[in-house]
Amino acid sequence: MIVYLVRRLGQSLIAVVAMAVLVFLGVYAIGNPVDVLINPEANQAEVAAVTQRLGLDKPLWEQFVIFIGNLLQGDLGNSFVYGRPAVEIILERLPATMELAFVALVLAVVIGVPLGVLAGLKPDSIGGRSIMAGSILGFSLPNFWQGMLLILVFAVMLGWLPAGGRGQTVEVLGMRLSLFTWDGLQHLILPALNLALFKMSLVIRLARANTREVALQDYVKFARAKGLSARRVVTVHVLKNIMIPVVTILGLELGSMVAFAVVTETVFAWPGMGKLLIDSINLLDRPLIVAYLMLTVLIIVTINFVVDILYSFLDPRVRLSEVKG
Repeated sequence: MIVYLVRRLGQSLIAVVAMAVLVFLGVYAIGNPVDVLINPEANQAEVAAVTQRLGLDKPLWEQFVIFIGNLLQGDLGNSFVYGRPAVEIILERLPATMELAFVALVLAVVIGVPLGVLAGLKPDSIGGRSIMAGSILGFSLPNFWQGMLLILVFAVMLGWLPAGGRGQTVEVLGMRLSLFTWDGLQHLILPALNLALFKMSLVIRLARANTREVALQDYVKFARAKGLSARRVVTVHVLKNIMIPVVTILGLELGSMVAFAVVTETVFAWPGMGKLLIDSINLLDRPLIVAYLMLTVLIIVTINFVVDILYSFLDPRVRLSEVKG
């Protein structure tokens, strides 16, 4: 087990280091934020002063050394626009993004698993075929188009839900959350549903495939032969066994939901990390872009590491195969 933990931890650290290099080269080597931040009528002396203050007058390799040194200390620099530590600004927006991703994940499970089980138990019925056709749409439709369609139907035409914003929030454990207020919950439904549609389609297909496989197992046939009700067979014998791969996949997908909430947050004006990233890109605010990308990488790597460890406890064959490898 120790060998497995060390190997997984080493792989995670290598991934973080590789992403740090790619982030630096991709962000620091492109564009000049001085052109955006300074007055177009500024003279050369003023441009040189701002360039020196931001540390952009140094060679690229020296900027990289400074970047790595600060990164090891947990310092990703100050925002060019806000004049505050970039990590601090990102962490202020993190609860909004995590709340959105968490609610979207819950929607994907609560709606996707029952539909997938139904499609798996009755694959040739009209309902089963309709569910699978709907899951194809969830995979195919662009995220931004789905968001605009939801706004058009539920906010503009029906007027049931607000079109954007976060609504009223309340402080819970030092974080501002909208989930626990009625106004905030109304603002949360549409963006969470939009973010959940793709994952919901994934859950439906996973649940359907695993249901069809589990339904053919001997213990399910024996349970039916004993005269157990169909509801008990499904909830006790089928549902329990299909949830292991579903939970494993969703644990890995949670990181991607946090990372790729950018489009949803932009469409619905949700004040999370994704919308902050878009604003930072428009202003070439390099420290904020880097802070977002590095924090996202850390979240994804950490979630993957935790899921791998938990899965190794559930299935000892995983860690044994790693030791042999």
